[in-house]
Amino acid sequence: MSDQKESGKAFSKVMINLLKGVMYADEDPKLWQHLLNLQVRVRDYAREIGLSLEISEDEGFAWLKTIEEQGEGEELPRLISRRQLSYPVSLLLALLRRRLAEHDATSSDNRLILSKGDIVEMITTFLPSGSNEVKMVNQVESHLKKVADMGFVRFLRSGKDTIEVRRILKVFVDAQWLNEFDQRIKEYLLSAGGEVKEDE
Repeated sequence: MSDQKESGKAFSKVMINLLKGVMYADEDPKLWQHLLNLQVRVRDYAREIGLSLEISEDEGFAWLKTIEEQGEGEELPRLISRRQLSYPVSLLLALLRRRLAEHDATSSDNRLILSKGDIVEMITTFLPSGSNEVKMVNQVESHLKKVADMGFVRFLRSGKDTIEVRRILKVFVDAQWLNEFDQRIKEYLLSAGGEVKEDE
């Protein structure tokens, strides 16, 4: 195969993977290297369809982001649709983001691995007391699958009861998002007659 054909095939593979979701260096190191080598071409192509290429080489992931039009010209249809998150999914994302921050502050391991039991324990605090435990675990599993579909966690092959929190979560759940969500949590707990604990 000529170098031109091989480069074209590598470019196609990179674009297809990016259009399907977040690309991780550790999942396919060869494809990741293609991305780094072809990133100028990928950026140009993405811009033509209203997207920008974002790469975090330190964290080892890349993704496509919709370019928000600032002018008065005709906007392109959004290729990547916005998602309206339910309260439980938003809560789960916020709790996982906080756990990732705590992990980064206390561990040299780049990967945060949690069991389903850990996650149920985290979220229980925010659910009404007396909830049916089996029903609650099933609901948490359902929310966890949605979070996995969004690419923020992945189930590990070593055990379906274990997940890895993906580091792309840091990009989409930033400090401002967390602060706004904290405020909504306090309002929710107050309206439910719960106790609000202020940070020390």
